[in-house]
Amino acid sequence: MSTALPELPIRRLTRDDLAACADLSEDRGWSREESTWGLLLAAGTAMGIDDPEDKGLAACCVLTPYGSGLAAVGKLLVARRYGHQGIGRRLMDRVMEAAGGTPLALYATPYGQPLYRKLGFADIGHVERIRGRFSPSAAGSVAEVRTRRATAEDMPSIVELDAECFGLDRTSVITRLPGMTERLWVAEDSRGLTGFAAVWDSSEQHRVGPLTAKDSGTARALLVAAAGSAEGPIRTDIDGRHRDLLDWAVAHGMEPVGSTALMTYGTDRLPGDWRRSFAPLSVATG
Repeated sequence: MSTALPELPIRRLTRDDLAACADLSEDRGWSREESTWGLLLAAGTAMGIDDPEDKGLAACCVLTPYGSGLAAVGKLLVARRYGHQGIGRRLMDRVMEAAGGTPLALYATPYGQPLYRKLGFADIGHVERIRGRFSPSAAGSVAEVRTRRATAEDMPSIVELDAECFGLDRTSVITRLPGMTERLWVAEDSRGLTGFAAVWDSSEQHRVGPLTAKDSGTARALLVAAAGSAEGPIRTDIDGRHRDLLDWAVAHGMEPVGSTALMTYGTDRLPGDWRRSFAPLSVATG
């Protein structure tokens, strides 16, 4: 049974709120993903409402800006006990006000889509989540692509490649990956880096994202490398336009588990080169 929530103030969240944010994720049936929350609280603007019963947070949302060209909205969460009281709408109104005229993008579950559509967001695509373990035959099909663990010397090239593919400068986010992810992988040929992928630790299964590569074959090799280093099942969200990669992954042991809509406000398209962007950093950051 929900408890009536008064018009409590919305405040800026800090890294001191990381555990409370993770608790709220868990309350909604999601993984805690404390490493992702650490990145969001460091690189984004997180807003929240404290639980009036002193039980952590009643709600939260994060705005991650990428200059004036785009900002990502993520982690709009309302505690189950405060659902259907207009709190999510109130937080989104504040987030959109904070963004000013900057175009917005977000990934929406079917549960959240009606609210976002009321606010003026439009569907422009989707990602498909897959999870599981690759079969041994997957490794043999990508042997010609060279992959290895990233080093500190690779970071300038990774930042440059990300800017080319994402279409905006995400230096403040990408340079934090080595310290916040479990592993960072790169693919390369004789001319330099051709792709990269980050592996995030999780209590349930490791998550891979971003997955950026010059072509589908390179993306396959990075996924296999990431899966091999995770010592357990992985999950990732693949852009639905990369049907060949999705079909290949399912044929080699991965399982499709759901689809998430990509929605935008203030623009009908995203910058960058989707042909080389196979999976987002996360559905919370774009």
